[in-house]
Amino acid sequence: MQTIEKERGEFSISELATEFDVTPRAIRFYEDHGLLAPKRAGQRRIYSPRDRTRLKLTLRGKRLGLTLSEIRELIDMYEPGRDERPQLKRFLALLEAHKASLLQQRSDIEAQLTELQVFEKKIRKQLKPS
Repeated sequence: MQTIEKERGEFSISELATEFDVTPRAIRFYEDHGLLAPKRAGQRRIYSPRDRTRLKLTLRGKRLGLTLSEIRELIDMYEPGRDERPQLKRFLALLEAHKASLLQQRSDIEAQLTELQVFEKKIRKQLKPS
């Protein structure tokens, strides 16, 4: 069922929430952080195809572990018809930094697990009946 809004390229908050499996509250949160800028018709929000794309990119960025400010920076760099290399270079830099952070976290977790195993072994040894 195609609504008149879709024919005009407009979406309601509930349509976007359903499409992207997020809550309307999450969409309003992204709006509050400047990632989306719907038009208003009284109390009703009307999202454009641009807002829909920005929401899609925001959710993709969140899945990659980027912060909202990083996502906004990347999205704001995009302008149709312009050279996208600066945006892609910045995106690559953010991905590399995030990957390095995750690798460090993994290393830290592995070190903690090793240390826990050492202490666990010592305690089990002390608890064995003599």
